[in-house]
Amino acid sequence: MAAASKDAAPALHGLAAGEAGRPERADWTIDQGWERYSDADHATWKTLFERQTRLLPGRACREFVQGMQDLPIGADQIPDFRRLSEVLMPRTGWQIVAVPGLVPDDVFFEHLAHRRFPAGNFIRRPQELDYLQEPDVFHDVFGHVPLLLNPAMADFIQAYGEGGLRAQRLGHLSHLARVYWYTVEFGLLRQDDGLRLYGAGIASSFTETRFCLESPSPNRVRFELERVMRTDYRIDDFQETYFVIRDLDELLEFTRIDFAPLYDRTGAAPVIAPGELLASDGVIDRGDGAYHRARQSAGVV
Repeated sequence: MAAASKDAAPALHGLAAGEAGRPERADWTIDQGWERYSDADHATWKTLFERQTRLLPGRACREFVQGMQDLPIGADQIPDFRRLSEVLMPRTGWQIVAVPGLVPDDVFFEHLAHRRFPAGNFIRRPQELDYLQEPDVFHDVFGHVPLLLNPAMADFIQAYGEGGLRAQRLGHLSHLARVYWYTVEFGLLRQDDGLRLYGAGIASSFTETRFCLESPSPNRVRFELERVMRTDYRIDDFQETYFVIRDLDELLEFTRIDFAPLYDRTGAAPVIAPGELLASDGVIDRGDGAYHRARQSAGVV
């Protein structure tokens, strides 16, 4: 989800707020209910879409931009998941399924392992434009779906779902979750014209889109798998460190690795703080940490 100012926790939505109990379907899917979106819902989407698409040129990776062009996504209305799936299925075998909010880990992994991307069917309220505590339709569709048209990302996310089920059985879900966080949600990559974002948590965030690439505060470090598996992250604010991959094809290299020895090593090693740099790091930009120091001084975090 998008990270921004987290001074107050907004209300949760749908089943995440405890409404109606467990859904009727075992896989937690529901009908999107596209016809039930109000004019105000579509207006919120339009506001989010237009301001974000103005920011992304020169900041988002070319694969994300291409995905946006190839999908039935526009400013005027919330996308229909059925139409998105009609484009995705012939290209990469993915489909979008609606869920009422956050779902249990095992349900999430099972969907990904079968190339079903669970997307929240609700949209944030107008007063929550810059931060939402849980992923909504804007984060899930605008942030994630364009890269599901990319074969490398499509394969990586499916493999992550399969790996998540294994990590649960082995008791190492937290280590694998850090890989998802620092790639699919908050990852950067190199292009010939500079660093670009590809993580959905950044791509759907008006404020973090600029912070991750332009602020002198965060570290930007070459991605190294074991290092990332040991690194804690910020769920309530901008990231203190962003990890940079070579390109999206590098993600596929991680799917060919036996994670069991990695879990043994990382499980026995100390956790690395979000803003900590190691002597072994391939540092691209050493951040000055000014943003988070100011927040701490103000008693915000």
